[in-house]
Amino acid sequence: RRFPGCGNIVTFSQFLFIAVEGFVFEANFGRKRPAIPIRYYFIMVAMFFTVSVVNNYALNLNIAMPLHMIFRSGSLIASMALGIIILKKRYSVYKYTSIALVSLGIFTCTFMSAKQVASDSSSNEEDGLQVFLWWLLGIAALTFALLMSARMGIFQETLYKQFGKHSKEALFYNHALPLPGFLLLAPNIYHHAVLFSQSEPFQVPVVGLTLPIMWFYLLMNIITQYVCIRGVFILTTECTSLTVTLVVTLRKFVSLIFSILYFRNPFTAWHWLGTAFVFVGTLMYTEVWNSLGPFLARWRKRPKAE
Repeated sequence: RRFPGCGNIVTFSQFLFIAVEGFVFEANFGRKRPAIPIRYYFIMVAMFFTVSVVNNYALNLNIAMPLHMIFRSGSLIASMALGIIILKKRYSVYKYTSIALVSLGIFTCTFMSAKQVASDSSSNEEDGLQVFLWWLLGIAALTFALLMSARMGIFQETLYKQFGKHSKEALFYNHALPLPGFLLLAPNIYHHAVLFSQSEPFQVPVVGLTLPIMWFYLLMNIITQYVCIRGVFILTTECTSLTVTLVVTLRKFVSLIFSILYFRNPFTAWHWLGTAFVFVGTLMYTEVWNSLGPFLARWRKRPKAE
């Protein structure tokens, strides 16, 4: 919020921390050979790096964080579309209906955000048009990242089928191999490192260490991101992809609510309606009600205490 363009230093810090941890505990200081051939990881990493950087730059293009979260919740649409095109998959009417709901929700939120951008910049017509065009470019960037992320998911799925699931290994290589790519972003990363160092000092509770508050925020972001991404990679090996999608979408929904309430981001009744469409559509897609049915039936039939 204070430095909207700081996405690159945040992503680089996350990648560096996870890569170092993986190099020590997963790759055994480079002595352990990967189970999946390294060339496949290079392809996956190129996609992963591109998605991360493009998503970061979208925030520089007048894209509000709530819209960013909602748009990325459209991964089901992209996955289904590419699954039909690439893997020749076919789905039930129920799933097509759920995807239509998700699409409608994202369209509603995007359209209302477009109206907000237009109204906020209507005071100066020339500047307003420029702001709106940058916003459209941001939407295009999010769309590209969404499709690239779905393509990466399909590629990852085929690799796991061929070589088995290796979540810790994939986590390490997905974060270690892209590190040289951040050299292209070095000036931007250095610029924000200087800005972070100039922020007001903050004393860390319990530890008593004093450091610039933006570095403290970054440290907390790295730790929480590590817990998050490690959990997601483990979840992919323990649960079905539908369960993973549901859990991740629930996480995004909670993040969205927190972002609106805590940071007081603009959110109208139409945005809430669009969010509800996305959320209900995702629940329909994952068929969570079908799973809950037998569970509730067993719960009702359990013997009552005397």
